[in-house]
Amino acid sequence: MRAGQCAARAPVLQFTNCRILRGGALLREDLWVRAGRILDPEELFFEERRVADERRDCAGRILAPGFIDVQINGGFGVDFSKATEDVGSGVALVAQRILSHGVTSFCPTLVTSPPEVYHKVLPQIPVKSGGPHGAGVLGVHLEGPFISREKRGAHPEAHLRSFEANAFRDVLATYGPLDNVRIVTLAPELGGSHEVIQALTAQGICVSVGHSVADLQAAEKAVQSGATFITHLFNAMLPFHHRDPGIVGLLTSDQVPPGRCIFYGMIADGIHTNPAALRIAHRAHPQGLVLVTDAVPALGLGNGRHTLGQQEVEVDGLTAYVAGTKTLSGSIAPMDVCVRHFLQATGCSVESALEAASLHPAQLLGLEKTKGSLDFGADADFVVLDDTLHVQATYISGELVWQAEEARL
Repeated sequence: MRAGQCAARAPVLQFTNCRILRGGALLREDLWVRAGRILDPEELFFEERRVADERRDCAGRILAPGFIDVQINGGFGVDFSKATEDVGSGVALVAQRILSHGVTSFCPTLVTSPPEVYHKVLPQIPVKSGGPHGAGVLGVHLEGPFISREKRGAHPEAHLRSFEANAFRDVLATYGPLDNVRIVTLAPELGGSHEVIQALTAQGICVSVGHSVADLQAAEKAVQSGATFITHLFNAMLPFHHRDPGIVGLLTSDQVPPGRCIFYGMIADGIHTNPAALRIAHRAHPQGLVLVTDAVPALGLGNGRHTLGQQEVEVDGLTAYVAGTKTLSGSIAPMDVCVRHFLQATGCSVESALEAASLHPAQLLGLEKTKGSLDFGADADFVVLDDTLHVQATYISGELVWQAEEARL
């Protein structure tokens, strides 16, 4: 039997009494799902003359595309930058635990590490579809080691690198095979960076500028070479200056190639970025804003000492520092908390806040036809939310994978 025939015979699930985020608006419509994808009901009614096999009343709740986190370093005691014999089990644990925060896909992120760590860890984190076992893995985000010493933040100085004479060969020697890599963060002012950006983008890898002292001209050159993302805007880069706005200036640059959208990550945890800065960025370039957690292994563990790659991290309340310093070291806020804080801090619409955690990261990765939307034909990865944007249930491929105790649909 052909795949299309199998899909046509699959049961149809109809979600009723809900508000669906579609096309930038919350619509009072039903959501139809079959064979893991969003179904056009007209096709069902008029071509197949069928009705739903099962209906679920959503009690007026919001249905939004599943959240996508493109920068998460670990969580719940798991450090993606630790070279263990069983990296996969740690990734699986995080993938399962973030379902309760509405995340249906993510990019496990490795911070600056020695080459042997990349060589051991990367082959153990393949791209993987989501399901009851946990959120899907879209590919690894490599943050470093080709970054600025001055703006290294929590990255260990001993393992930072500049590009050698044959820059891309140096990248391959450092990381090993790039099959499982989706994003690379680098400092565009480093010599050889433009050769690397062009080579990475030719392989379908997203290049992000960050941890950098680049001026606007260097940042624009990186974009013209193929870079499309900015890693945690405002953090670990030169501050905005009216005569040279630096990387921040990309948000309103007139040197971005026609038809290209520059996306930028924001850590909306209430610690990394002042609410006024969140508002400035959002109002300057709303369609490029991508919410990221930048969560560290201490996510979900509380106060105390934890690790992040080669460094020790100390958590005090809502803040994570490199131990013994006041240097911020990632976040301990999950994605749903970031969405709620972003909404409150910017005064944006609910639709905008939800799209910053779903549609925009999907667009960044070129996945908008299947992820980040509830359009017909897209993967049925979605989150059920109450009016305060607290997660009530999470679905992947139309299957319930997590549900709050108080929200039995």
